[in-house]
Amino acid sequence: QVQLIESGGGLVQAGGSLRLSCAVSGRTFSSSIMNWFRQAPGKEREFVATIAWNDDTTSIADSVKGRFTISRDNAKNTVYLQMNNLKPEDTAVYYCNSRGYYARDNYWGQGTQVTVSS
Repeated sequence: QVQLIESGGGLVQAGGSLRLSCAVSGRTFSSSIMNWFRQAPGKEREFVATIAWNDDTTSIADSVKGRFTISRDNAKNTVYLQMNNLKPEDTAVYYCNSRGYYARDNYWGQGTQVTVSS
């Protein structure tokens, strides 16, 4: 089983920065991809960023491109989301997600709240 624990959320003013962490425990495979999603109250879950364990390829959503960066530390089994120049519309619960080759290999963390004030 894979367990994901997010941390680093909090309250920040617009223009500020936060770094979210996702600590991964359990067995992961070379085909696994790590993702960040977010969900604001009353809105659908939104893709934010993705990174693979076995290569340097990343993907960033257009809504956060140029402001957010996803990275990983394989030795620490941790994925990060660096969020700069935060905007009020970034306010949401941010979730870490692990997705494998098979549909059943889909795991979620408990989420961490990010609140950006005006």
